[in-house]
Parts: sequence; C-alpha cells; structure tokens
Amino acid sequence: MANHIHMKIVSVKMNLFSTYIVLIALFIMSSNTLYAQKDSNVKLVILNPGHFHAALVQKSMYAGIDSSVHVYAPKGKELDAHLALIDGYNKRSEHPTAWQEEVYTGNDYLQKMIREKKGNVVVLAGNNQQKTMYINLAINNGFNVLADKPMAINEKGFKLLEQTFTTAKQKQLLLYDIMTERSQITNELQRELSKLPAVFGKLKKGSIADPSVIKESVHHFFKQVSGKPLIRPAWYFDVAQEGEGIVDVTTHLVDLVQWECFPGITLHYKKDIQVHKAKRWATVISPAQFKQSTQLDSFPAYLQPYIKDDQLNVFANGSFDYTIKGIHARVAVSWNFEAPTGGGDTHYSIMKGTKANLVIRQGAEQQYKPVLYIEPVNYSAAYEKSLAAAIDQLAKKYEGLALNKTVNGWELVIPSTYELNHEACFAEVTKRYLNYLQQGKLPSWEVPNMLAKYYTTIQALRLAGSK
Repeated sequence: MANHIHMKIVSVKMNLFSTYIVLIALFIMSSNTLYAQKDSNVKLVILNPGHFHAALVQKSMYAGIDSSVHVYAPKGKELDAHLALIDGYNKRSEHPTAWQEEVYTGNDYLQKMIREKKGNVVVLAGNNQQKTMYINLAINNGFNVLADKPMAINEKGFKLLEQTFTTAKQKQLLLYDIMTERSQITNELQRELSKLPAVFGKLKKGSIADPSVIKESVHHFFKQVSGKPLIRPAWYFDVAQEGEGIVDVTTHLVDLVQWECFPGITLHYKKDIQVHKAKRWATVISPAQFKQSTQLDSFPAYLQPYIKDDQLNVFANGSFDYTIKGIHARVAVSWNFEAPTGGGDTHYSIMKGTKANLVIRQGAEQQYKPVLYIEPVNYSAAYEKSLAAAIDQLAKKYEGLALNKTVNGWELVIPSTYELNHEACFAEVTKRYLNYLQQGKLPSWEVPNMLAKYYTTIQALRLAGSK
C-alpha cells in the first residue's frame, strides 16, 4: 500500500572490509559514475541512522525527492527505531508520507552503498565518532551530503573535514550541515531587527566580562519525539562517540552568532576568530535514569571510565568566550535528564546594540515558548515612533507582526502561523538544501563559515581541557 513502508531486507554472507584503504580503492573504481544533480531527481541514501534526526528529514515529502529511499546500516535497535519512525509518518492520519525504504543490513553496508550508487544525496545522523569519516567517504565517492551536526568533534576530525570540503569543491558536490535553529522565527526576526539601525543601532563590541552576544540553551536526555518517549542508544552518553556538549549542541549557537551578526559575510577562521576561555562540566546520570533512557539494565563497558560512585558522569555541558571579527560572544549549553512539567528544551539569546537589546527568552514566564523582546537602551517617544514604523515595514514581509508594551520595552507579537517546532524545522532545512542542489552551489559564505564554526567549537574543547 502506498502509505505503508516497504522494506526489503537483504541478507548477505560477505566479510566486512574493515579498513578505510579498501574503501578508498572502491572510490577509485567508482569515481567516474557521478550523478548529474541538475538533470535528475534527488534520491536519498540514509547511512547508518543512529540518531532520530535522520528520520526527521523524512517527516515530510518533497517535490524534488524520489519517494524510494535506500538505507544502508547494520542490524540493530537503532535501525529498527529509525524505520519505526518512518513507518509512523507513513501511517499517520494527517498528511501521511509515502516513503518506500529499501533496506540493506549486510556487514559490508558501506561498500554496498558505494558499489550500488542508488542515490545522489547521503543523509547522515548518528554516531559522531564515525560521522566525519562517513562524510569524507561519501564525498570521495561522488555523493552530495546533508549531515546532522556536528560534522567534527575533535581536531583530527576538523582536519579531515577541511580536506573534504576541498574535495567537494573539486567534484562540484554540496556538503551541508543541518542548522535547524535558523528556521525558528524568533531567531530569524532577531536577525532582521539587528539589521535595522533605527531599531538596533550598531552591534556593540563588548568584552569578555560583558559580551555583546550571548546564546545559551538547555537540553534534556529523556524527552518525547513524534509523540513517543525517545529511546537513546547507549553510545549517546559516551563523549568519545557523541562528542562533548561543547562541540555538539553549541554548533547551533555558534552558527547563530555568525548568521545573525555577520549576515552574508565570509568569515576566515585563521584570522577572524579567537577563543579566549572555556570550561566543561558533567551531568550526573543515575542507573535508573540510564535504564529509562536506553532500556538497558546496566552501563556498557565503554562507559566505565565515566562512572563514579555508581553514577555516570557525562560531559555534556560547556561554555566558552570568544571574539569573532572583534565582537565578544559567549555560548553555553547544559543538559538535564528531564524537563520540568510542561517544559522542554530552552533557548536564551541577547544581541546588544547601541540603541536596544534584542532578547529571546523561553522560560516558565514565557510558558517555555521562545519570545522576542526589544529593550531600548534609552527610552524616548521618538524611539517608540521609529520602532513602530520599522515593525510596520517588517510586517509587509511577516504579515501580522505587532508590538506589546512591557516593563523594559516591547514584546514582538508573532502570529502562530510562523511558529515551527524543532521537528518541523528539518523540512525547512531540507527545502533550502534542495534549492541549493537545483542551483548547483551553496551561497559563497556557507563553506568558509561552516569551517569557522567547527574551528571555534574544537578550539573551545581544547581550551576546556578535555582529555
């Protein structure tokens, strides 16, 4: 049936080629079979989907993407969870999808993906210890890549990623990471308002003691995804495989700093960015919490180095201060086990201008929904008049915008039609990527700014003293 997932599990008895050298040899043999992305529909290949973000790319259907999707992965609970999510999207009553999953589970799934060449875009979301190698392998073998963050979690990975971007340029392939936070309307409008001198003035330079840009987020290990409790793989709690918080979720925050403060500007990590100080700390997970999140009765052996007094210490938290083209910024991420009742992941952001601060808050007072505030440095009737005129002008692009007076300034009232939850943002990123594929290129600033982003997080990790 069209709305039911079609799975074709192929059983094989071939031995696993375990070395990267063999994979490169396969690349040499297949290097002349690249896809002409301008002349064909996009065909997705999902490689070892260990994170639910891989499924969220398929929560919607797209006019430019073939409904038949090829999945290459080892057998196991992670693959089962991925396919269950796709099956749920296909069977839901409202706006069901119609994906057909062709699944290969042999030990040689990497080699099979390369030999068969069933698609032209590899989607990656899973174990971050493997991800940079997967990205490099896919690009070397002629696939475009849409990758979940982070694309690198250590200095070795960053160097390989830098080489991979060079190869992608040579082969005219598009390597892009999934930056969902750009699709949140409060972040988008904070960026828009910061470009209006009458409202914001100019971005202050700030200092380490008083950064001009601060972005903080709070996340949770145990939560709901697509209406069901999220069961995480055990490796998600291993920073050697997932990456520390300082190089994982902070990727989004650093991206927003760059995207909002320097729109359309190319950044050069070797001269524009200096990381000044950084710190890291652990979230303590009890055996009962670990079982609730993973459905495992005990900690795997690879987590033993992080266990103290029978509690698992996960270095998921971090913060760092840095300058970017002379602007002082601070980003911080923290992880709790579970959100308070009625709550969820939260985001705080402030951009300090010479005329006003633009602040996003998402706490209990905001009912855990992001709200954008405009708080003038010095209130005057003339400023209020200029702000009202600016919002009227902005409402021509974002219909329905309005202002609500607060104690410290104004709340920007945004119609609910513009609000997207975290899951819906994946479709927006995918649509942007499809547009870039049709054009055959990314915006000129995207690749250097991706490198700048990962350079920033990796340097912060080094300064934080990660072992």
